[in-house]
Amino acid sequence: MSVAITPQMIKDLRELTGAPMGDCKKALQETDGAQDKAVEYLQKKSLATAQKKSGRTAAEGRVGSYVHHDGKLAVLVEVNCETDFVANTADFEEIVKSVAMQIAAMNPKYVRREEIPAAELAHQREIFEAQVREMGKPEALVPRIAEGKLTAWFQDICLLDQAYVKDEKGTAVGKWLAERVAKTGENIQVRRFVRFELGEGLAKRADDFVAEVARMAAQA
Repeated sequence: MSVAITPQMIKDLRELTGAPMGDCKKALQETDGAQDKAVEYLQKKSLATAQKKSGRTAAEGRVGSYVHHDGKLAVLVEVNCETDFVANTADFEEIVKSVAMQIAAMNPKYVRREEIPAAELAHQREIFEAQVREMGKPEALVPRIAEGKLTAWFQDICLLDQAYVKDEKGTAVGKWLAERVAKTGENIQVRRFVRFELGEGLAKRADDFVAEVARMAAQA
């Protein structure tokens, strides 16, 4: 016997997920009123929706910023959507702000894996394979274990692979963004970012200067 879906159940699920009322009702109907299963149903639906929308042109959006309270760290990020209407909503503004804070906190190098230069990726793979061989693992297992290390590396340097800092469950930023796509109904893409940290790179330049002075002294 199926469970009767009440307006309160639909309201509770909407407040929990932010999904449209109609989607919440359908999710509860499909899962016989079980809220946890309905949440999972909506998550899967949002990811499928995001995948369908990912090919659509997103040329509107916002450039957002974050400056740390001590003034020593700042981020600029461009996040695109499909229409100016969505770009001007509070929800989209919050998305941009959250992405900027993620970049400030986790210091990614790239937005997505596809941006990593082929030479850098190949070099990193070689390093991981050498590490695995050094551990004494059978040669047949080397590529698979190295691939696992690469996945962990992506989670460090690629924004969309990183764990979203505001989510205790460790949801990847890419998945979190896909859920926002389902909520806004538009394709949303992080296009590019720049992160400034006070003094970054200065120590290296100082070392280079010292080395150059020593070289010139040796030639004198």
